[in-house]
Amino acid sequence: MDDPLAWATRDADIAYSCPGFDIVTETVELPNGTETDFDYVDEPAAVVVLALTPDDRVVVIEEWREAVGRVNRGLPAGTVEPDDDDLATAARRELEEETGYVADELDHITTVEPLNGLANSVHHHFVARGCRPAGEQRLDDDESIRVETTTRDELLDGLAAGDLRDGRSALCLLYHERFADD
Repeated sequence: MDDPLAWATRDADIAYSCPGFDIVTETVELPNGTETDFDYVDEPAAVVVLALTPDDRVVVIEEWREAVGRVNRGLPAGTVEPDDDDLATAARRELEEETGYVADELDHITTVEPLNGLANSVHHHFVARGCRPAGEQRLDDDESIRVETTTRDELLDGLAAGDLRDGRSALCLLYHERFADD
């Protein structure tokens, strides 16, 4: 890279590996010539789905989040798998697996790097329309999820009150509210 702010990676090793992510330790050279270590989370891309029913209700999940020790309210989301044909396939799969809902229509709304100072995470946000229950949840072994629907206004009120704290859900909702055409 020709940018004078760029760091040069001299060495990289996986310091720790677990299901879902790795911790990578790099030896880097800073633009001023200083050599130092830099650690970051290496994880696969993810999808986040703002799922709207035909009567414009939002499909939300409540899921236990061990890292913060509480139930978290948010939007269906999950990891892009190697066998996914494309990001839309991943979004449809995660919506159905986590909620039992399927969508008539799915549109990509934005892609973000939510923690690019700590992780190489990339989140692809989608809006799904015409969502309806079509079966059972197919949860991963480490998931416990409750599904409900709410209005966008109630979800926005929850965000304003500090009850909707999941960053990827908040961003997806706000991005849709600010930039969507519908």
